[in-house]
Amino acid sequence: MTNVRIGVMYDRDWAPEGLPAFAREVERLGADDLWVVEDLGWNGGVSAAAVALGATQRLRVGIGIAPAPLRSPALLAMELATLARVFPGRLVAGIGHGVGEWMAGVGVAPASPLALLEESIVAVRALLRGQKVTVDGREVRMDGVQLVHPATEPPPVVAGVVRPRSLELSGRVADGTLLAEGNGPRDLESALALVRKGGAGAGHTLTVYAFGALGDDAEQTLRPMVEGQAAWLGRAPEDVFTVSGTAAQAAGQVRDLAAAGATTVVLRLFGPEPAGQLGSILEALRSA
Repeated sequence: MTNVRIGVMYDRDWAPEGLPAFAREVERLGADDLWVVEDLGWNGGVSAAAVALGATQRLRVGIGIAPAPLRSPALLAMELATLARVFPGRLVAGIGHGVGEWMAGVGVAPASPLALLEESIVAVRALLRGQKVTVDGREVRMDGVQLVHPATEPPPVVAGVVRPRSLELSGRVADGTLLAEGNGPRDLESALALVRKGGAGAGHTLTVYAFGALGDDAEQTLRPMVEGQAAWLGRAPEDVFTVSGTAAQAAGQVRDLAAAGATTVVLRLFGPEPAGQLGSILEALRSA
């Protein structure tokens, strides 16, 4: 198998009560990661991560992402530290801008999204490490806040970002970068260049979400998601990268992402039996 970590997303449209069984099945199949989402109106990312961690023994669980405008950095650090102490070494904390329209819709749109994200990531990372934090920033303010129970093994804090200035920000302050669905090998190379411009070192990780589907009708299955993501990314649908086709083809596409610099590939699977599709891709990766 390739040395990239293989994860799967628990899609926001799937009912929360199905998460424990899905997490156990993903772990049984041999996946490295399960990623949960926090989108306005769907599910809470920290609570979903707690459910998945509690249902499994070794699976690493990623939160992708907690929107900085919705989350007090102090409260987020408290929640993350609790999970990290109970499940050491098994959590990745993603923080991002959040969808601008959603943030405005609940009255938390920041004056400076870039400042808020940077100040939040810096504060959360420091709090998780047990530091006393004082911040008088453009968006974040704290006066001597310190966790009583900081993380004994601080989880990596990754930035879920898309645009160039945000990618540079990730390289400057985060432990890793999380890229949205649709980004292919050439996109990864461009993103890594920006992350490194921001100052990222060799230990900075790159996690990539990828739409996935197996079978002869994979392209048709993915078309609505691909078209929507193409509009959001500002590119043609044929330029939206997917992991699809046969299991062998999908495994090859995962290897292409790894060769371009991905350290973790997280599959967002559509169509029938997503766990079965994941198992087929994992088997194809193992047999190559």
